[in-house]
Amino acid sequence: MAPSENQLTLFELPELSGSVPTFKPFRYPVWTESKARLIERYLYYFVLITKHGVYIDGFAGPQEPDKLDTWATHLVLNSELRWLRNFFLCDANQSQYQRLVELKASQPLPKPGEPRSIEVLHADFNETVYQVLLSEAIGERTATFCLLDQRTFECDWRTLEVLAAHKTEGYKIELFYFLPSGWLDRAIAGLGDVSKLEGWWGRSDWNVLVDANGQERVNLFCDRMRDELGYTYAIGWPIYERSDGGRIMYHMIHATDHDIAPNLMARAYRQAVFDREEPEQFRLEFEQWESKT
Repeated sequence: MAPSENQLTLFELPELSGSVPTFKPFRYPVWTESKARLIERYLYYFVLITKHGVYIDGFAGPQEPDKLDTWATHLVLNSELRWLRNFFLCDANQSQYQRLVELKASQPLPKPGEPRSIEVLHADFNETVYQVLLSEAIGERTATFCLLDQRTFECDWRTLEVLAAHKTEGYKIELFYFLPSGWLDRAIAGLGDVSKLEGWWGRSDWNVLVDANGQERVNLFCDRMRDELGYTYAIGWPIYERSDGGRIMYHMIHATDHDIAPNLMARAYRQAVFDREEPEQFRLEFEQWESKT
């Protein structure tokens, strides 16, 4: 889609703690209704390079069931590049699980030479993550991506530890972790039982989140993903309220130890609001970029 005139405000990436790549200013914000496109676009670029992959979605039901173009799982499954071969889609909610079953049933039969496996799980991902990781599809050298588009405090820190530690060779499972920056204060204040918050943060010192501002919280999560989970890069990408900016609603924290991944995510962020490039155009530009690095 073409950008509208009110998208032309320049904005910088937030200040990031630790050793992370730096990028040029981004002109068009990714906003709430295009955050699914950010994930789909990144995976589109990555599988053009890897030509394979496993996709895990821990909280896979749609946030807005009537808007399929905002549903990351729907966009990824229907991508024209069918090189992601194994999907694990999980949701504990019965109605969300049923939507996943229907989404699976709507998929075309695999073409010869393009085997696909879609496993839909009606379970709490914090508990069933162990079952998912037992799959033979997730090899040490298999590019594996896990989306954690949680509803505030759904994803326990222990689940991140399990995902990060699963591989002992090659690259770690890449994480796409959504931090609800826009309403975290309200959500924390509304909790009667702090045990849920402690499970989500993974420690009893959750007061550091209360005392921090929005960007400091993002930095705390990114620092822990690098220092405790062992990722080389953990970068929080802002997701805005509206197409013309507004307040930040989420940060999508991308944790990876693949050296090209941050650059691919930067490209995905720049391109998420536009029509997708053809594979040949991307390959040509990637080869040109690679020759300069």
